[in-house]
Amino acid sequence: MKLKDILNGPLQAAEWERKGYVLPKFDILAVREKTRKEPTWVHFGGGNIFRAFPAAMLNDALNTGNYDRGVIVAETFDYEVVDKAYTPYDNLSLLVSLKGDGTVEKKVIASVTEALKADYQFADWQRLCDIFRQPSLQMISFTITEKGYSYNEADLSRGLQPVFALGKVAALLYERWRAGVFPLTIQSMDNCSHNGDKVKAGVMAYAERWVQDGLVPKAFVSYLKDERSITFP
Repeated sequence: MKLKDILNGPLQAAEWERKGYVLPKFDILAVREKTRKEPTWVHFGGGNIFRAFPAAMLNDALNTGNYDRGVIVAETFDYEVVDKAYTPYDNLSLLVSLKGDGTVEKKVIASVTEALKADYQFADWQRLCDIFRQPSLQMISFTITEKGYSYNEADLSRGLQPVFALGKVAALLYERWRAGVFPLTIQSMDNCSHNGDKVKAGVMAYAERWVQDGLVPKAFVSYLKDERSITFP
């Protein structure tokens, strides 16, 4: 399913609904444009858990009309997720739920407005840097599994272009700090003990190493430690 399949007029939409598909009730293109200009949420790790739960919950919120921004997906490792699960389908996904009475619900999820590859070799990296510089950004979140929060000496020594997920996040936070010391919530959604502490430990490891190596000023670390600016719930 692509956007054209559900945006080509009420007759086509009615046909999808007749087949049992629950379509978004909000203006998808308007939400995408609003989010492009004023992003509020970036999520790292756009796999099935994210699409079935956080993205679906945001889709429900958008359906109420009380919220007007979508979520931007960033993938730090498995870029085929972007190439095969998002881009070919205009960032739409289909949530299929088996109910207790045996019926099946098929809901089109349209809350993802962009899917980006978080890697320096792609143009998407500059787009992510631009997003992190925006004052409107309120939260970044993660479903990257517990091992996704790891880091090692080899990656810490790579300078401002690390390859592990939290190193890339630290680099993006540095862009945010340089743009205006804007606040941000950094929220792990992975089911692991002390998940917020794991994120903070990784981000701080990179930032403190960069200060030690003379790559960033000490004020960047102070920004990350100031709970009036950055929180790791």
